[in-house]
Amino acid sequence: MARIDICICTFKRPFLVETLRSIAALNRGVHQLRVIIADNDTVPSARDLVTALAAEMPMPVTYVHAPEANICIARNACLDAATGDFIAFVDDDEVVSQYWLTELVGKAQASGATAVLGPVRATYRDDAPGWMVRGDFHSTLPVFVDGTIRTGYTCNVLIRWIEPFKSLRFNPALGRSGGEDTDFFYALTARGGTIDYAPDAVVEEPVPAERATMTWLVKRRLRFGQTHGMLQSASPLKALPIVAVKILYCCAMTGLTAFSPVSRRRNWLRAVLHMGVLGGILGLSQAQHYGHSATS
Repeated sequence: MARIDICICTFKRPFLVETLRSIAALNRGVHQLRVIIADNDTVPSARDLVTALAAEMPMPVTYVHAPEANICIARNACLDAATGDFIAFVDDDEVVSQYWLTELVGKAQASGATAVLGPVRATYRDDAPGWMVRGDFHSTLPVFVDGTIRTGYTCNVLIRWIEPFKSLRFNPALGRSGGEDTDFFYALTARGGTIDYAPDAVVEEPVPAERATMTWLVKRRLRFGQTHGMLQSASPLKALPIVAVKILYCCAMTGLTAFSPVSRRRNWLRAVLHMGVLGGILGLSQAQHYGHSATS
């Protein structure tokens, strides 16, 4: 039996109701669960909602007010409140599958990994563009490099909460621009942690109309690239030519696949990602994406 704290950061998002109800329906196995909710609004706007829903939950619920409209403040408040053997993070706009947690824990216990990622499966509205649905541009999966996962995300993850990892915290400097997840998991692997993947530990994330646009996808890829560029360990003189070649290649592929609505956009988004890497290496400031609205 493991003690597991399920952590959710929320900011003015009514969908939290659906997230908590999906957690209430979890197959818990023999594990002892607690839910920690960090409310990142400047006023405790989610307190009444959480208090009401706590009565429906089959596990204890801890509410923490973490005002700042900075996602790292909320994530760190969850870490400060955690007492379990493992912590799990999901977002407040997701629903977890029935066996989500047992799949994550099973993989962690089988492999001994420090962190285990699960897939985030996007679900699209009926009015979403056809190319977007066919290309599935919003789902989240781990990135393998030479068979290894080097960094991760907090929208579906289990972390073994032991030293030397318990002292890790999210960088508040990235709490409005994004990229704090990437930074955190790079720090985890730098301390000797390993990351594994549980493909059946599924969570689903509905894609709202505000995100079902190419403009939103471009901004997201640009931010991802900027974060990776900022965290580059190679010297700029070595990294910049490689990034420039990747940009040129992806731009060329965009032209060559102009006839394909999916491939053209996918190649352009790869070019934008590498443009972001270039900006990150050069130290360009990142735009603020978090803390403005529930759809940011």
